Amino acid sequence: MTEYTTVSIPTELAERVDETIEGTSFSSTSDLVRFLLRSIVIKHQERGELTEAEFEEIAEQLENLGYLD
Repeated sequence: MTEYTTVSIPTELAERVDETIEGTSFSSTSDLVRFLLRSIVIKHQERGELTEAEFEEIAEQLENLGYLD
């Protein structure tokens, strides 16, 4: 059985995520966060490291989607 932990994000951000994922395959904020974290971790594991440029690109994409202030 998979164990879980809790990650806290500001309520305003959670509300923005809820609005953003409407009509997508993500059924919850948790689904989206898991997807994003897996993507980052898998990229890191495949390459052995996540470069600063890659991290900045990911952060920029998340900011453009409204997930980062």
